[in-house]
Amino acid sequence: MKAIKTFLFTSLMVFLPVILSAQTVSGKLVDENRQPLPYANVVLLSLPDSAFVSGTISGEDGSFTLEATSENQIVKISSIGYKTVYKSVSPANIGIVQLVSDAQMLGEVVVKADLPKMQLKGDAMVTTVQGSILEKAGTGEDLLDKLPGVSADNGEVRVFGAGAPEIYINGRKVRNNSELAQLSSDNIKSVEVVNNPGSRYDATVNAVIRIKTKKPQGEGFGFDNRFYTEYRYDWTVNDVFDFNYRKGGFDLSGMISGNDRRSENNKHIEQETFLDRTWTQKSYLYNWKHIQNIAAMLSLNYQFNENHSLGMRYNYDRTPKFHDDIDMQTDVAQNNIPYEKSNSGGWQNHVSSGHTLNTYYNGQVGDWHIDFNADGIWQKNRIPQEMLEEILSADGERKEQTVTSESNDKNTLYAAKLVAEHPLWKGNFSLGSEYTYTNRLNSYRNVEGILDDDESRICENSFAIFAEYGFRISRLQVRAGVRYEHLASDYYEEGKRIDEQSRTYDNVFPSVSLSLPVGKAQLQLSYTGSIYRPPYWMLRSSTTYVNRYTYEGGNPFLRPSVINRLSFNLSYKWLYFNTRYIHGRDAIIQLNQAYSEDDPTVSLFSYYNRYGSDKLYSSLTLAPTIGIWSPQLTLMLLQQWYKVDVPGGVENFNNPIGSFTFRNHFSLPLGFGLDIDLGADTPGDNENAYVAEGCWYANVGLYKSFFNERLSIRLQADDLFNSSAAKTVLYSGNRVMTINQEVRRSVGLTLRYKFNAAKSKYKGTGAGDSQKSRL
Repeated sequence: MKAIKTFLFTSLMVFLPVILSAQTVSGKLVDENRQPLPYANVVLLSLPDSAFVSGTISGEDGSFTLEATSENQIVKISSIGYKTVYKSVSPANIGIVQLVSDAQMLGEVVVKADLPKMQLKGDAMVTTVQGSILEKAGTGEDLLDKLPGVSADNGEVRVFGAGAPEIYINGRKVRNNSELAQLSSDNIKSVEVVNNPGSRYDATVNAVIRIKTKKPQGEGFGFDNRFYTEYRYDWTVNDVFDFNYRKGGFDLSGMISGNDRRSENNKHIEQETFLDRTWTQKSYLYNWKHIQNIAAMLSLNYQFNENHSLGMRYNYDRTPKFHDDIDMQTDVAQNNIPYEKSNSGGWQNHVSSGHTLNTYYNGQVGDWHIDFNADGIWQKNRIPQEMLEEILSADGERKEQTVTSESNDKNTLYAAKLVAEHPLWKGNFSLGSEYTYTNRLNSYRNVEGILDDDESRICENSFAIFAEYGFRISRLQVRAGVRYEHLASDYYEEGKRIDEQSRTYDNVFPSVSLSLPVGKAQLQLSYTGSIYRPPYWMLRSSTTYVNRYTYEGGNPFLRPSVINRLSFNLSYKWLYFNTRYIHGRDAIIQLNQAYSEDDPTVSLFSYYNRYGSDKLYSSLTLAPTIGIWSPQLTLMLLQQWYKVDVPGGVENFNNPIGSFTFRNHFSLPLGFGLDIDLGADTPGDNENAYVAEGCWYANVGLYKSFFNERLSIRLQADDLFNSSAAKTVLYSGNRVMTINQEVRRSVGLTLRYKFNAAKSKYKGTGAGDSQKSRL
């Protein structure tokens, strides 16, 4: 028996290293915001002497693998700016490891000028901001406007070829783009632009922008105050005060902002209607706006340890004044013979208020990472309008009529989203579900009875489940997913359900992305299925009166547009190329149709499903650094294949549109920064619109900071030559409308002062995002 025990013991000692040599130790690294942490050092050490055995670095998605050869070994994980972590090789699947910042290290890491500013990582084009000239861009919005293929102005952010993106700051969904104006560019570490979002995101999302901020240093109280004033048509003033208090795991942050804006929206409009006679309306629209807005935010967050945190965030937004003064003068002709003159004048005021509440839990349970969010939104909108129309016929007869109306909207939304992630084989598997309930009430009353009164309600229940798996095969990174969405929409008129306008949708959307480094170049090919669901205001039944010939309204019969996107990306040093092909079924466009068969001379502007749409978007960006000069040249091309109803039949609108932007930053002595930006667009076709003239713009900005970046001043002048607008012709069957938009240069001044400012650690990401955007 003793001999048998000795044999077994000896055999175990011989074969145990062989068994362990086949044991693969794996895991995934994330930072404090649960974002993947690439390029961290992962080293296998022997015990007890801590001798080096083998090593690797984490991949783009934060994952790593090592081959352990003995149970007397440990894994050492380190990265610049983070505390070193040690993990046992047992169990072999270490799971998700979160690294926390090291407060003893220097608070700023300077990025070398010869490092690439743009590169493909995972599913995104990543622009490094920290240590680059982009730190001096100004606000977060100013910074986004300088990224390739991205434009940002007056709170509206667009991605070339994708439209409005979803924006996240440290994993938290941005509910109001005014938050970008509250964010300083020098507090941003990097920006990721995702052109083909995977199944984790709602199928209505065409693009995602993820902003990562620098790690906050220290504790205590801090604030950041930004004052901005601009003159274009009149003065605009905006003041934002951010504050933060941090102590241990407790984090309290808030924001108060006020905005007083005056602007104009003036244009020349010519409309031709081809019936048995040709009707021509030549109008000049003068629209003066005065907008006052206040907003506030308060968030509470507590991080128990590196594995568990929870919090709550409340946002309040109120627009007590959104006053429009409207004056529209129109000359009407019949077969080029003067018929009558019309003058419509009046006012409209949009009063609104909204409350948003988000609560979240973010934690690690064993090898599972759990992310749960619950949201609620309550909004009210009231739009009274009064218009006086005076009509003078060619024979001298004078008539006038008053149109008084009021529209009221009330929106309620409840949503919940749960995402669970788990390391699997050589990658990471995630599974999630999302539920959203939306209730929208709309009422419209016209005192004079010229337009029909309306009271409608849309009630929707949406459920989604999705799965996504990302893994690496040698140097190839693969990400594949699928998303199923069920949406039941019930439409009510005067409290009665209308079956014809109540619908149920069941859709499955696949996605796949392949990323591969080739030398110093990064290549990415991706496909995504998605859908565009019309916003609720497009689905309304009510109609707004413009003048006796022109109405504007919604269309409750609209169908969603199903979209397929194929995208290719390439980055090499300071060069970035993207091309995207998009096919849309039942494309939604704005048309100018007859309001009724009884009087076809009256036009109704609304939205309709028309034909299929095929578009190709391509962009090339060159961004080297030459001494104090940092130029960025971006060339973009839009080529569409689209049928359009024109007078006399159907035509193909296939003329391409080209555009370019040439941004130049100069790092001047004494800490000054100078920006000179130029841009231009060529004529061409976009959906049912023909851009008949080219346009261009020139912007100049000057930046200077003081007192170790605590105080900064930026002076900005935009559209110096009033040249940024082009004549556009809109085709809608037997109606053709030509629009000449007026523009005017602007000059703005930004003053910013920071004291111990630090961004909140709030990790809530929100739920029901697609339905929120439709509200």
